[in-house]
Amino acid sequence: MATSLGANTYNRQNWEDADFPILCQTCLGENPYIRMTKEKYGKECKICARPFTVFRWCPGTRMRFKKTEACQTCSKIKNVCQTCLLDLEYGLPIQVRDTGLSIKDDVPKSDVNKEYYTQNMEREIGNSDGTRPVGLLGKAPSSSDMLLKLARTTPYYKRNRPHICSFWVKGECKRGEECPYRHEKPTDPDDPLADQNIKDRYYGINDPVADKLLKRASTMPRLDTPEDKSITTLYVGGLGDSITDSELRNHFYQFGEIRTTTIVQRQQCAFIQFATRQAAELAAEKSFNKLIINGRRLNVKWGRSQGEGGRRDGRGGKDGRGEGLTEMGLKLEPVPGLPGALPPPPVDEDTPTNYFNLGPNSAPPVMNISLPPPPGVAMPPPPGFGPPMFHSMDPMGMPPPMGMRPPGHVHYPSQDPQRMGAHASRHGGS
Repeated sequence: MATSLGANTYNRQNWEDADFPILCQTCLGENPYIRMTKEKYGKECKICARPFTVFRWCPGTRMRFKKTEACQTCSKIKNVCQTCLLDLEYGLPIQVRDTGLSIKDDVPKSDVNKEYYTQNMEREIGNSDGTRPVGLLGKAPSSSDMLLKLARTTPYYKRNRPHICSFWVKGECKRGEECPYRHEKPTDPDDPLADQNIKDRYYGINDPVADKLLKRASTMPRLDTPEDKSITTLYVGGLGDSITDSELRNHFYQFGEIRTTTIVQRQQCAFIQFATRQAAELAAEKSFNKLIINGRRLNVKWGRSQGEGGRRDGRGGKDGRGEGLTEMGLKLEPVPGLPGALPPPPVDEDTPTNYFNLGPNSAPPVMNISLPPPPGVAMPPPPGFGPPMFHSMDPMGMPPPMGMRPPGHVHYPSQDPQRMGAHASRHGGS
């Protein structure tokens, strides 16, 4: 260390001495009994470059040793872990958290401004009760839907695994199972996650992990508020047969006055109309992808204005409904995997449309349909079901010719009764 303990006592007053680190559950490990080593003024903070007390410990079996990387002042300013620099509440990078809370905390990066900023934040931390963050983070809203969806609910202990053995990658590791490092194939060096910087993570810029999470958040489904302010109706789908009108009212009445509730049992959906637009927006925000009643996850969307359905408006449909719209004016999502509609046949004036090669003056074919006979008159049997014109076998045992056989009758020599009788008599005589 450049500064000795006997010189520059002013700077030594700003050195940090702590009794226990500020850690997240993942970095602390799953073992409730842990042994730490404490080194007073062991290293300088990688953010503010001030000496601080370094803690070192092993989070579990077959895990690598971990240590604190930033001082507690920098940790309290951003409300992050001293080791991984992830948010203590959501377990997300600082860039993702600030984007979800719509805050932009520009921490100075020059030495003089950084020291002045740190002293002011230490004074603010000393005057606070320690239950809430300081600075812009303490004035931000309490939560965000995007952060709640992206937040990690359980510790990710896999992050504490040892690093990959470089000797094993080169085929030169001779330790075998006793090697404390992982014998696995490394990831692609072109992978952006392979290049991470601790300062970029703290300042919330150029963080590849944050970029990956923000891209995931952009692809998540969201509910857009319609521009028409007269729409105060919400569509609730997937009701099933067990959810009643009173159960829907018990959930939605907390957001505002409900004007009407309509359940369409045939389509297993409902329409909740609020008295004000503000109540409808609040209900849509709090219920989208979150509403569960009687163990069923319900789908909440905005309804459509009455002027968009019921009359022809140039978008197709006899009753004014466009393509893919239901009777209630709701737009249906296309089902993936189904073939599209067949195109109409091409119409060409030069191409003839006489598909059956009929003459221009030929009359259409007329079918002879006989009328039923009057009562009391026997109706002749249809062809093939009357009495046979010829006997099936002549006296000599020969079948009639093929042209003289009655229709529907086929002669099988193997089933000839006379032949079978003769066969049986021969066996009886023998």
